[in-house]
Amino acid sequence: MKILFVHPGPLLYTNVFLRLEPLGLELVAEAARRAGHAVRLLDLQVESHADYHRMIAEWQPDFIAFSCNYLANVPEIVDLAKAAKRSLPRSFICVGGHSASFTAHAIVEHGAGAIDCVLKGEGEASIVKLLEAVAGDRGAIAKVPGAVTSDGEGPRPTFVEHLDDIRPARDLVRKRHKYFIGVLDPCASIEFSRGCPWDCSFCSAWTFYGRSYRLLSPERVIDDLASFREKGVFIVDDVAFIQQRHGFAIGEAIARKGIRKNFYLETRGDVLLRNKEVVQFWKKIGLTYMFLGIEALDEDGLRKFRKRIPLGRNFEALEFARSLGIGVAINIIADPDWDEDRFRVVREWCMNVPEVVNISINTPYPGTETWITEQRRLQTRDYRLFDIQHAVMPTKLPLAAFYGELLRTQRVLYRKHMAWWTAPMVAAVLARNLVRGRTNFIRGIMNYSKVYNAEKMLADHAQPVHYELPLPPRSATDGRDAKSSQLYIHAPRGRAGRSIDDSTERFVEATCMGAST
Repeated sequence: MKILFVHPGPLLYTNVFLRLEPLGLELVAEAARRAGHAVRLLDLQVESHADYHRMIAEWQPDFIAFSCNYLANVPEIVDLAKAAKRSLPRSFICVGGHSASFTAHAIVEHGAGAIDCVLKGEGEASIVKLLEAVAGDRGAIAKVPGAVTSDGEGPRPTFVEHLDDIRPARDLVRKRHKYFIGVLDPCASIEFSRGCPWDCSFCSAWTFYGRSYRLLSPERVIDDLASFREKGVFIVDDVAFIQQRHGFAIGEAIARKGIRKNFYLETRGDVLLRNKEVVQFWKKIGLTYMFLGIEALDEDGLRKFRKRIPLGRNFEALEFARSLGIGVAINIIADPDWDEDRFRVVREWCMNVPEVVNISINTPYPGTETWITEQRRLQTRDYRLFDIQHAVMPTKLPLAAFYGELLRTQRVLYRKHMAWWTAPMVAAVLARNLVRGRTNFIRGIMNYSKVYNAEKMLADHAQPVHYELPLPPRSATDGRDAKSSQLYIHAPRGRAGRSIDDSTERFVEATCMGAST
């Protein structure tokens, strides 16, 4: 069959700070290609809807698969699926990805016959079985793990048996030079591990993967690193270097091979402090930037977001990263109940630390515990506003005032960031990028005031809503234990599902907030 894999367009913040390679879609595309299918990939982050419609008309794929990792992309995907179905009524259209897994039945319903299936869970594990069913006996779709259609749902999704088996089809992406994160421009993406063993209430990584944590071998990672030319590399792991010896094994293999890259990773403050030696080693081989999610500036806030890290430990982690000369970006979650005083305190704190600070808005997502506890308070269910940049719950301040304070805070941080980015060392990096024609980050920064605009954000709330997130029946949530296995996409396997040693398992359990598996 001819299969077209499609990644939807950019979100608000991806127009400024980063634009990441569609690694997950590349992995699923390679699984299909290995099964003998003709495969193409279109990334609408860097290509246009006109490119999409042209490819549909000229290539006429038999099967179209959309990646839906972000709720805000649902309306775009549904509309593109409907347009394709009108042009190619015999084509089979599927949606997969993280957010699609938690809203599968709703997406099928929104499609009104245009979306034949939503494939929940890890796509590499089930895509070939789905393709076989589509090409042969379509009645067998109901037996494909993770398949959801208008007729019902198949067995529970299964994991990829061996993460080393599939390599991403990086050659299918037509504009690789368009991917970046900050000054790492251009930048490829890579995974060292998959899953997260913690249970933070605002996150759905652990509910998607059933609190599992699996590792790729150093050999597989080295082969992948050697396969692309980009010097910048974003490590997509939800929490990097949970297992210290695995981090050392990969780092030592990189050093032996003489691979020279600049790396950007995300991790937790307590993991950073527990595994200082591996971070120090990685600094020597190219670790340049890291992202730390502090989430809140007080102990009550950290408890609210179910992150059992004492505030002092977070600040200690920041100090340690500073001591190594690693650039750090911090994320703070703005709660809808913030008032002017709270925003002022946050601004003052942010201006007194050297790190880059990002602010997102507390947003309950399907698959998170906050979705269970907060969904009935939603003031909008417009998918497009679920991008952590819009307020979807009632704000203590009038909405216009809340956005005014939020954007005032972000503008203060933006001016601070610009001073940071123009520091001599970073200015030299940007100058080298400009000389080589690498303008992604500079263009993004120049667009900041156009993207982050209070009037525009308020106008987004006034747009006609064609697709809304459904709420489950009240009986499904009343009295329901938020730690219930009903939250999980992949079935939890307990200790057996986590590739970590016993001391790390004890550390994880001591810093979790009570998930039962």
